Amino acid sequence: MSAASEGPSERYDAIIIGAGLSGMYQLHRLRELGLSVRVFEAGDGVGGTWYWNRYPGARFDSESWTYGYSFNEELLQEWDWSEHFSAQPETLRYCNFVADKLDLRRDMTFGSRVVAAAFDEAENSWEIELQGGRRARAHFLITAVGPLSTPVWPNIPGIDGFAGEAYHTGRWPHEPVSFDGKRVAVIGTGATGVQTITEVAKTVGQLTVFQRTPNYCAPLHNSPIDAETQRKIKASYKEIFETCRNTFGCFIHEADPRSALEVSDEEREAFFEKLYGEPGFGIWMGNFRDLQINPAANATITAFMHRKIRERVNDPRIAEMLIPRDHGFGTRRLPLESGYYEAFNRDNVELIDVRKAPIEAITPTGLKTSDAEYDFDMIIYATGFDPITGGFDRIDIRGIDGQRLKDKWLGGPKTFLGLQIAGFPNMMTLVGPHNAAIFCNIPRCIEQNVDWVTDLIRYMRENNYQRVAPTLEAEEEWTAHVHEIGQYLLFSQIDSWMTGVNKNLPGKQERASLVYAGGAPSYRARCDDVAAKGYKGFELS
Repeated sequence: MSAASEGPSERYDAIIIGAGLSGMYQLHRLRELGLSVRVFEAGDGVGGTWYWNRYPGARFDSESWTYGYSFNEELLQEWDWSEHFSAQPETLRYCNFVADKLDLRRDMTFGSRVVAAAFDEAENSWEIELQGGRRARAHFLITAVGPLSTPVWPNIPGIDGFAGEAYHTGRWPHEPVSFDGKRVAVIGTGATGVQTITEVAKTVGQLTVFQRTPNYCAPLHNSPIDAETQRKIKASYKEIFETCRNTFGCFIHEADPRSALEVSDEEREAFFEKLYGEPGFGIWMGNFRDLQINPAANATITAFMHRKIRERVNDPRIAEMLIPRDHGFGTRRLPLESGYYEAFNRDNVELIDVRKAPIEAITPTGLKTSDAEYDFDMIIYATGFDPITGGFDRIDIRGIDGQRLKDKWLGGPKTFLGLQIAGFPNMMTLVGPHNAAIFCNIPRCIEQNVDWVTDLIRYMRENNYQRVAPTLEAEEEWTAHVHEIGQYLLFSQIDSWMTGVNKNLPGKQERASLVYAGGAPSYRARCDDVAAKGYKGFELS
């Protein structure tokens, strides 16, 4: 802790970092145990991802009615989703609706970024420091920082010298931004870039897209929810959430039990066409069971997606630029789109391949590549996030003997169940490396993790335990299991944020095993087994 932090600390039973979906639900559950809890949130309101990501076109890729909290029947029945895949403003309204309904804000402090946290071995407590020096102390520290919460600006010379408007998709302004008649650059074609480009193209004067790595995208097929469908959804929540509970990623889409290679070419093509024409992640999560584990099977859906891109993009040269060559379909998290490829059919949209013409500098008036100079009124950086561990790295977290978490994780994260870390007692990581919440319809896995952590804290209080941390042996075994199971899926062989890679970020160029790839049901069973055996693998004292 810095010298500026001298002075008395506020004291609580538990401190939660972050007021997104996981932080909100964890606060609610710990209140039920009678704990004094304080949530510290860097933003000025609840919502986490949905508070910060206000960029054009931001919306769900999970079905809205599978995404909201499942734990409270009143919330389910009182809230109406207007679309099958709701946009960011509606999702943020939902987060505020929940905060109002459960009176969560009285235990939250906004505009408060946690910059440091240190474990006090004598007191079995954590002391956190906020930007500005304010301190607080609690028996338990629970991180709810989100897997994609730390935006990364590219390391391009001159980036601070641009005289026009400049925005990062992950820190979009709260006031409206107009593109009418403007010359706009978008750098990046990941998921946020795909949504932004589609929307900006509708009203922009001239849009120039700078692409390094094309992504496979599939149609979202969004639509409004009519009154009859709304009624059916509300009558079916029990079945909806039970389906989610039993699928690999907690989506409503179940993998087809057949192999892509055991059916005829005609049958396989017809099945791909059917899924391509349906809403949501069916073409990714509801496809043949072996598409993500067998390279030969994956090649069939990859060839299909290549054909689809060529069908939708008028200019063959542009179509080929938009076809990924370095990874197969579904080996990165799939962006869903509503007219992305058609945006490149517009006369006022240009695509630049920065692998052939790298960006050399941002100039006061625009951007310079190795081939040309461009003038812009606005530059939008869709350059991604410091994935999964980034939210932890920007906090100076120190455990027993002052060990820094960032140092411990230098060679890749080490955890037990993705929920705790050896040497960092009484700290729980709700959505972090090695638990199922990253590769998931995230609120479904959030509820599992929060409920499990709550049960552990209840167990400790009932048995008068003051400290919990995993053994080094349990941590090593779990980390090895995460690495081993990840090798079965093709995504582990690809550079993406799910393997910890962001090419815009020094030190994040190499792949790491960050996500638990065994599926949500398997993960839940392992967590339940640990609890049933008296929290085997943890040292309770």
